[in-house]
Amino acid sequence: MQAIPEDHPLRRLFAGLVEHAFYTEVGMCDPTLTGYLSELLVDFTHIDRLRAVRNARGRDLKQIAAMMLVLADDLSSDPLERDRLMYRQIGDFTLFWAGVYPEQLRYATRQAEDVLLDYVAQGKRSYAIVSDLADEEDAPPSSLFRHLSEDFEHCLYGLGLVRRGWENGTLSGGDSSPGLLY
Repeated sequence: MQAIPEDHPLRRLFAGLVEHAFYTEVGMCDPTLTGYLSELLVDFTHIDRLRAVRNARGRDLKQIAAMMLVLADDLSSDPLERDRLMYRQIGDFTLFWAGVYPEQLRYATRQAEDVLLDYVAQGKRSYAIVSDLADEEDAPPSSLFRHLSEDFEHCLYGLGLVRRGWENGTLSGGDSSPGLLY
């Protein structure tokens, strides 16, 4: 997977939409948080990043339950780093789907593995675990993951506004302001 260049218009689009939604609509004026969410949206434009967790045979995992099984079975790497990366992916995955495409959860949770999982609870729990496993000196810092865990529902709402913004070509959910890139 090739990284999207720093000066790519998609980065500006997502940064503008996220900042507007979170600063003006949600009331969360935290550049670290909005930067992380903008990068998450950019990263998840690549399906390989969205499905970064793979089983021992290299098959990508689309269900949270399957990701958690890999976490429990993987003894090959540094346990602290493995857990931090895996729980971060679960948090990111659940935040993305529940915030940007919540209507898709009806279909995703019909899979046998995820039928009993609460994506919001799993996302909050995963980010809380990452915040406990990370240090404040890490990039991103542990405080960011604590913030994501504690304000998960606000982040879901904000990402829903971001989606409406890009669908409507507006800065917020339904206003008639001009598009971001023009």
